[in-house]
This record gives sequence, structure tokens and C-alpha cells, in this order.
Amino acid sequence: MAGQIEPLAGSSHIGANKPKGLSQMTTQNKFFDDLSKLMTNAMGVAQGAKSEAETAMNGWVDRWLADRDFVTREEFEAVREMAIKARTENAELKARLDALEVKAQG
Repeated sequence: MAGQIEPLAGSSHIGANKPKGLSQMTTQNKFFDDLSKLMTNAMGVAQGAKSEAETAMNGWVDRWLADRDFVTREEFEAVREMAIKARTENAELKARLDALEVKAQG
């Protein structure tokens, strides 16, 4: 009959005329899509775990340092500046005292 498409010999369902590799390629694409999604989710979980581990470690270090009564850099610098100022004032006062002693003796 003219205008009718006849199925290939031995094929009994629709889509049997597809090339053999197309079905396999579609399955492989789905497999790689699923694998890609799985890897993306795994990376997200790994990054979240890394972030939580860093936070926990920082908290542990902060508690450990606080228990040891270490001073902060800011506290150290403040005391250092106070010591420098006190030494300078002491040197000035000693110079004035020495001048007064020389004047009192002479």
C-alpha cells in the first residue's frame, strides 16, 4: 500500500526503528546526569562538614587559650606603651632630680 510505513521484520512495538545505540546513549546520559548530581551534593556536604569542623576547632582553640590566661595582642601593646611612657617619665624626673641636687650642692 502506498503511503504506509511498515514496521521492520521482527519488531512488534513502536520505537523499534530507533538505532540501537540511541537507547544506550540515553541511559548513559541519565547515568552521568545522576552521577553529576550525586557528586555536586557530595561536594556540598563536604564543604558544610569542613565549615563545621573549622568552627569547632576555632572554638576549641579559643577556649584553650582563654583557660591559659594568655593576653591578647591589643592588651600586650597597651601595657607596652604604658611601660615606654613610664620609662620616659622616669628618665625625665631623674634628670630634673640630678639637676636639683647639683644646684643644691653648688
